[in-house]
Amino acid sequence: MNQLDASSRQTPRFQEKRDAILDAAARLFNQKGVKGGTLADVAKRVGLVTHSVTYYYRRKEDLATECFLRAIEAIDAIVLRAQSAPGPSERVRAFIDAYLELLAGIASGRHPNLVRFNDVRALTGAHAELVFAAYTDMFRRLRALLHDDAQVFSRPELNARAHLLLSLATWTRAWVPRYEIDDYGRVAERISDILLHGIGSPASRWSTPALPVAGPPAPGAADAVNAEAFLRAATHLVNEQGYRGASVDRISARLKVTKGSFYHHHDNKDGLISACFERTFAVVRRAQELATAASGSGWLRLCAASSALVAYQVSKDGPLLRVSAWSALPEPARSEILLTLNRIAERFANLIVEGMMDGSIRVLDQSIAAQLVSGMINAAAEIERWVPGVNEENAADLYARPLFMGLLSAAG
Repeated sequence: MNQLDASSRQTPRFQEKRDAILDAAARLFNQKGVKGGTLADVAKRVGLVTHSVTYYYRRKEDLATECFLRAIEAIDAIVLRAQSAPGPSERVRAFIDAYLELLAGIASGRHPNLVRFNDVRALTGAHAELVFAAYTDMFRRLRALLHDDAQVFSRPELNARAHLLLSLATWTRAWVPRYEIDDYGRVAERISDILLHGIGSPASRWSTPALPVAGPPAPGAADAVNAEAFLRAATHLVNEQGYRGASVDRISARLKVTKGSFYHHHDNKDGLISACFERTFAVVRRAQELATAASGSGWLRLCAASSALVAYQVSKDGPLLRVSAWSALPEPARSEILLTLNRIAERFANLIVEGMMDGSIRVLDQSIAAQLVSGMINAAAEIERWVPGVNEENAADLYARPLFMGLLSAAG
């Protein structure tokens, strides 16, 4: 994307400075989002003036594109390494092992930082086309890791499982820092164990008990565009375009109302996004509370809560706000939301522990299992992009079942 000639790009000094710029940009975009960071911010982090950075990348979009391509390349290299393993189970383990090894390298400073994909939809035009093409190619190669001549999955099933594998791997960046770097290898083993063998005991069978997770109230006749409508519109836009891409103008335009109408319901966008998080938390808490109060084993209640939330993601009331939006929020809202996210994950852990106590869930690491359940529910917000035709009736079978029964388990 930059305009430098090939000879200048080949010098060691150029490569060293370029890598420093990419590393600084990745950290900045992870903290502020693509739209929130500037070339001046990047320059300051590497001790340069802005003009010096433009020698390497003329526009911020060029720099962001290169950051995303570098992150895709790093995952693609892991996929290529995993391809040499003899079977799908071994390939999944190899992929998870190598990915956690990469995260350990980033955490210890042995590997350059990589941009998260949270804000990838902030790119537009040719930049977006280039990155999405590279991402899709990487996804296809990762999907091939799950191919097994003895187990034939339909295209929707295979896409859903590949997306689940990739999403849960990248989700670990949100929670693995709570572990010591030396323990990342052990974390990888436990993730792979859950992905390959599921959560239930040998006697447990996949089930989706009815759980009436009430959707938000519909707009009243006297207020066709009410506060709830703004929350749904904002949630869709933040999930699609990132926190900073979901402007007041775009939210208002989606609802076909004026900015004045927006400010009638909300003081500012930060307040609206915080309200979107509260709406999402309320839905998740309700599912957890209904499951906790229900009769049946811990396994059945965990199945019920998770299935209901995955189905909610593709319902008329959904989706839930993607957790990645928290990273672009200003402090102290960011810290408070992260604390709430961890508390919600612990509530899933409680159901898992109850299932281990009654024998319906096998003995496993409940904290890691709870994070995988939370990550699966969160990632279901974009399943429609990868699995056309998914709906409320089949979403849980396509997306939740593989985590609960095992990524390579036979389809129901």
